[in-house]
Amino acid sequence: MENRRNFIKKAVIVGAGSVLTSGCGDSKPPSKSVNINKNKKIRIKLATSWPSNFPIMGEGIERFAQRVNTISGGSIKIKVHPKNVLVPAFGVFDATSIGAIDAYHSASYYYKGKNEAFNLFTGFPFGFTATEMNAWLDFGGGMELWRELYDRHNLFPFKGGNTDIQMGGWFKKEIKSVEDLKGLKMRIPGLGGEVFAKLGVKPIQLPAGEIFISLERNMLDATEWLGPSLDIKMGFAKAAKNYYTGWHEPGSMLSLVFNKKKFNKFSDEQKMMIEMASEEMNAHMASEFQHANSKALTEIKKSDVTIRSFPKPIMEAAKAAMLEVAREKSAKSEDFKKVWESAQAFLKENREWSDIGMNAYLKVR
Repeated sequence: MENRRNFIKKAVIVGAGSVLTSGCGDSKPPSKSVNINKNKKIRIKLATSWPSNFPIMGEGIERFAQRVNTISGGSIKIKVHPKNVLVPAFGVFDATSIGAIDAYHSASYYYKGKNEAFNLFTGFPFGFTATEMNAWLDFGGGMELWRELYDRHNLFPFKGGNTDIQMGGWFKKEIKSVEDLKGLKMRIPGLGGEVFAKLGVKPIQLPAGEIFISLERNMLDATEWLGPSLDIKMGFAKAAKNYYTGWHEPGSMLSLVFNKKKFNKFSDEQKMMIEMASEEMNAHMASEFQHANSKALTEIKKSDVTIRSFPKPIMEAAKAAMLEVAREKSAKSEDFKKVWESAQAFLKENREWSDIGMNAYLKVR
């Protein structure tokens, strides 16, 4: 035992001496950081569904790429390409699946044609808030289901940011009853669009760059997009004066998705860096939307736009329509049924706390 103590003591002394002498004389100073992946550099082509320099969402994925480059010590370099540079806005899913590109940033409900269950990984009307969505993915089995279904397409998803509560849309005329909705042409994707369809609306899916001109030229009667911060930048207030509060996307999750074969080639450390940066992006984006929406709402209230809420009969009809849509999709798709039941069970468990906690507080604040 005594011999072992002496050996360790000598080793410590020698080691300390080598560290001290390495910083003296002509020898180079020690590196400020150690990059364990310096000999395994990765280049990633990532495409988005957003225009170039798009606020918050586009800027968020650029920031993600920069953070990954920094924390990886340059071993991972992600080049972000806006829509239509490498592939069209809604072509990113297929392009990543087949390996034409390495990753994408978009929203899963754009690809419901692949699988109806994909709607639910973005969110659903009268469903999860942003906090509840994160909790379902992290603790309710949501992420496991998401990855299970995307695995069939050689894809591996992460949280890609949350828009938080969205507004209900811009309408050229005031909506006083369900009858007023019938026949309206409205840009609205996902399950929100299908619920509106049950109420007589004709839902249309358009990428960001085509929405305003369609609204201005009366090709649309209404549109939803996100919230005050991005809506005001899109110029919707020039073409429609009735701005409705939301219910169809209470906490929409964006998706950061990698080609799985490509992702599996990364080292464990590199995979962890990407996951950590995605979690940061997710939290940062929700915070930025809260801040930016608050500022933009002040500007909108100074304009000739009228902020409205849908009448109670419309909301009751919409809730019934959402349940009808869910029943129909569950009957046709085992995947949808499985994910819907998971989400509903988690929502039921969490709703009471949200009501007693946050909702009660907001009523008295």
